[in-house]
Amino acid sequence: MDCIFCKIANGEIPAATLYEDEEFRVIMDMGPAAKGHSLILPKEHYANIYELPEEKAAKAFLLAKKMAGAMTEALDTDGFNIVQNNGSAAGQTVFHFHMHLIPRYEKDGAGFGWNPGNLSDADRDEVLSKVKRVLQ
Repeated sequence: MDCIFCKIANGEIPAATLYEDEEFRVIMDMGPAAKGHSLILPKEHYANIYELPEEKAAKAFLLAKKMAGAMTEALDTDGFNIVQNNGSAAGQTVFHFHMHLIPRYEKDGAGFGWNPGNLSDADRDEVLSKVKRVLQ
């Protein structure tokens, strides 16, 4: 496999590392949305959240909380986004599970969001029915 995030996470390619342990490396993003934008990379390869074992997912989210707190204090942020994309349609461009840690600042121009739509009764009922059926 020729995964660039595997190589970065395992130290084969140099990166600005904010944090590292046995399972994860947190690096600064080379194309930041805002000052301090970083990525949480597991050292093992998982293409997306669907492949990520539950225990590893829990550790990734605990690390995201830890890093968001440290970065908020250190960088005096006004807010914080934690983003995780799965699949091309959702904006994933590197198919190695990763989480974006994006410090936010008033008027930073990062423009992260969407235009809210309306939840129709038909969509509500369809989603409720289908998801609950899968969860049973």
